[in-house]
Amino acid sequence: MNEPNHHQIATYLTDYAISELVKYVIEDTGCTIEQAMERVYNSPLMQALQDEEGELYVQSPAYLYELMNQI
Repeated sequence: MNEPNHHQIATYLTDYAISELVKYVIEDTGCTIEQAMERVYNSPLMQALQDEEGELYVQSPAYLYELMNQI
């Protein structure tokens, strides 16, 4: 079995963080999943989160959620 490369790890962690961010938005606001996804994907945080070189994806989803709410 091959070990995952940096890109695969970054993609996995980014996808996980996004799914957790959507859950947090739903829990905090009571909005629909579609509304929560729109809020997360349209957040200024998304561009930074998807930048593999910045490695923001290694932060906890809770930290990222707080950061998203501050931007």
